[in-house]
Amino acid sequence: MRIFSISILATVALTCLGLLMVFNTTSAEIIDKGVITYIPLLRQFLHILFGSVLGWICYVYGYDFFLSRGGAVYVTLLLLLTCVFVPKIGVYLNGSHRWLNIFGVSLQPSEITKLGFPVFYLYLLKKVNQKVSFKTFCLWQIPLLLPICLILLEPDNGTAFILIVTLILLYFITKVRLIYWLIPTAVASVSLLSVALSMPHVTARITSYLNPESDILGKGHQAYQAKIAAGCGLFFGRGLGESMQKYHYLPEARSDYIAAIYAEEFGFLGIVLLVSLYTLIAAMGFAVAFKTKDIYAHYLVVTYTFIISFGAFLNLGIVSGMLPSKGTNLPFFSAGGSSFISNLLMIAIILSVYRKSTQEEKLLGGRF
Repeated sequence: MRIFSISILATVALTCLGLLMVFNTTSAEIIDKGVITYIPLLRQFLHILFGSVLGWICYVYGYDFFLSRGGAVYVTLLLLLTCVFVPKIGVYLNGSHRWLNIFGVSLQPSEITKLGFPVFYLYLLKKVNQKVSFKTFCLWQIPLLLPICLILLEPDNGTAFILIVTLILLYFITKVRLIYWLIPTAVASVSLLSVALSMPHVTARITSYLNPESDILGKGHQAYQAKIAAGCGLFFGRGLGESMQKYHYLPEARSDYIAAIYAEEFGFLGIVLLVSLYTLIAAMGFAVAFKTKDIYAHYLVVTYTFIISFGAFLNLGIVSGMLPSKGTNLPFFSAGGSSFISNLLMIAIILSVYRKSTQEEKLLGGRF
C-alpha cells in the first residue's frame, strides 16, 4: 500500500497547489477588471471532479481492458483529431485548430492522444507477439505517424514533439532493432532541422530563446517576464498572493507559465517542493513498472510515467529559460481540463497495474 498511498498523496498535493495558483492568478483579473469572476477556478475544480470519476472508472476496469481494445482507442483518437478541422465542431483559436466544442464543453484531442497512443502501439505489439520484423515495422509507420501528422497540422508542435519522443521510447523499451528506427530517425532529424533553420520564423524563435531581450515586446516577452518572476522569488519567495508578474505582465499565467508565478511567490524552496513531488510520482511509477510480471503492463507504466515526468521537465525548463517555448502545460498544476484529465487517467491506469500486481503477489503468497 505504500506505493499506492505515496502516488495518491503526491498527485493530490500537486493538484491542490495548482488549484491554489489558479485562484491566485485569477485574483489579478478580478482586481484588473473590477468584477468578481471565479470561472477559471470553478472550471478547474469541475475538471478535477470529472477527472476523478473517470480515473476511478479506469482504475476499476484496469489497464488490460484498454490494451485489449487498442484498435477502438485508435479509431476514436483519429476521429477526434479529424473533427478539430470540421467547422462548428472544431474551434479555431489563436491561429490553431486544437479544440473541439461538444455541447459547450471544450476538449483538446491532442492531449487525449498522449493517453491512447501508447495503448495502440502495445496493441500492435501484442498482435505480433513482440516479434517485430522489418516489414511489420514499416507497415506500422502509417498508423503510428498519422495522429502525429494531424497534430502537426493543427498546429500543436509541443504535443507532437512529446509523441515523437514517446514513440522513440517505445521502440527502445520494446527492443525493436535499432537499425530499423535509429538511423531513419537521425536522418529525418537532421533533414527537418536543416529545413527549419532555413525558415525565418524558426530562426527568429531561436534568437528570442537565446536572447529574449532582443524581442522583448514580441516572441521574447513571455520568456523575459518569466525570468523576472522566478528571479524575484529568491530563496523564500515574495509570499502567497504577492506576485507582481501575474498582473498582466506575464501572459498565460494560469497555464503554460503558472510555475513562474509560483516561483515568484514561493521561491527556490517552493520549486524544490514542486520538483520533489514530480520525482515521487516518477519513482512510484517506475517502482510499479519493475514489479509487475505483465510485460505489456510494464511497457505501459514506463511510458505513462515518462510522459508525465517529461511534461513536467519541459514546462519547468521553458519557465526557467533553459528550453524554448513549446506551449506545454505543467501536469496536475496548470489550468487546462484535457491535459489534467489525461494525466490523471494515466495515474489511475498505473495504479490499476499496481492493484493487479499486489493481487497476484498475494495469490502466490509473496509480498509486493
